Amino acid sequence: MAGALRYLLTLRRLCPGLGVVPHTRALAAVVPGVTQVDNKSDFLQKRPHRQHPGIRKLPHVRLPQALSNGAQLLLREIAEPNMENQVQALTNYLWSRHLPAEPEELQRRAMHLEKKFLENPDLFQTEAKLHEAVLHALRKTTYHWQELSYSEGLSLVYMAARLDGGFAAVSRAFHEIRVRNPAFQPQTLMDFGSGTGSVTWAAHSVWGQTLREYMCVDRSTAMLVLAEKLLKGGSESGEPYIPGVFFRQFLPVSPKVQFDIVISAFSLSELPSEADRNEVVQTLWRKTHHFLVLVENGTKAGHSLLMDARDLVLNGNEKSPLDPRPGFVFAPCPHELPCPQLTTSKPLACSFSQAYHPIPFSWNKKPKEEKFSMVILARGSPEEANRWPRITQPVLKRPRHVHCHLCCPDGHMQHAVITARRHGRDLYRCARVSSWGDLLPVFTPSAFPPSPAQDPSES
Repeated sequence: MAGALRYLLTLRRLCPGLGVVPHTRALAAVVPGVTQVDNKSDFLQKRPHRQHPGIRKLPHVRLPQALSNGAQLLLREIAEPNMENQVQALTNYLWSRHLPAEPEELQRRAMHLEKKFLENPDLFQTEAKLHEAVLHALRKTTYHWQELSYSEGLSLVYMAARLDGGFAAVSRAFHEIRVRNPAFQPQTLMDFGSGTGSVTWAAHSVWGQTLREYMCVDRSTAMLVLAEKLLKGGSESGEPYIPGVFFRQFLPVSPKVQFDIVISAFSLSELPSEADRNEVVQTLWRKTHHFLVLVENGTKAGHSLLMDARDLVLNGNEKSPLDPRPGFVFAPCPHELPCPQLTTSKPLACSFSQAYHPIPFSWNKKPKEEKFSMVILARGSPEEANRWPRITQPVLKRPRHVHCHLCCPDGHMQHAVITARRHGRDLYRCARVSSWGDLLPVFTPSAFPPSPAQDPSES
């Protein structure tokens, strides 16, 4: 036994790469020009691990007091007895909503059904009966998408259901820009599908010192009136809390008009077809000077819709002569490659979760979580140094090891099992305090060892 131990120690001295992986393996290069940082280096710049450079999470978001007071005042005025039930019904409907079926898909389904029915020709003696059977089957199997028409009453229900959660999601998206680009000081913003105006309030909370123009675009007159009331504390008179806010029903026509930030939050899913969505996305991109922010529900439908918009911009089929700068993904993807979440055998939605304090209605007192998907596109070229992998699922903390599911710069998903012994104390502690949606400050996640076969929940 002693001889075998001496042999192993000798072999390790002769072959230092054998056995234990150095602690510096796959550790972040936070300092420019440095490819490996060991535990003795000040790569955290004297910050604690819980504030490492990849942290993106926000504490519980709360509506500005003036906005919360205005929303409560408007709901008290109508005194609707079953408002809670209406809010829950609308919330469930919006969350379970699918994209409308495209004409090509309907035609393909119809041809499949017709071919199937023709296998039993005795059941359909005439062509008219065959077509009637196909239409009947299509109606039963096709999702019936309907456009929502926001009246004054439905706008108030939407405000009660979505104002606080939408504000939380947009605040999280804006926080991503502010953390990574603190020098960015926008002066103009356009919000497509502005609804209750939560984007304006969120942007003012982040860049209120420099923003001088907020352009709110929404087809619903009732929504525009409601948003203006909220700006005035829930009344039709008085001075707005945020100056420089303009309302209109249609997008600006002039191609020369650009905005520092253009955003569409939970609005692309309201459009009736892929052609309409593509036209709107191209228009929004032409009007983007710096950042285009797209936010949707954290469902497969919402995520898929955003990936289509992302690919449309990145492919660059339409080059604007006024701003020929290419686009790249600023967040959350660390690459411009196809989304690995959609190419798996069981596609998953890439989503995020943001905690928030809801408007304190009688039924709405406990903190909540807003689950959403987002993509932030920017003009210019990506900064390769900041392309760290993104944590795409809740971090699983186990004794002496951490499970992290990562979307990596090489366009692949990685299940990394991080330990202090194999990857260094600093990276282990950074992973342990990270959350879903944060960046893990590591350069080469492919250097992680293969993940174990067992279920992480059993570790």
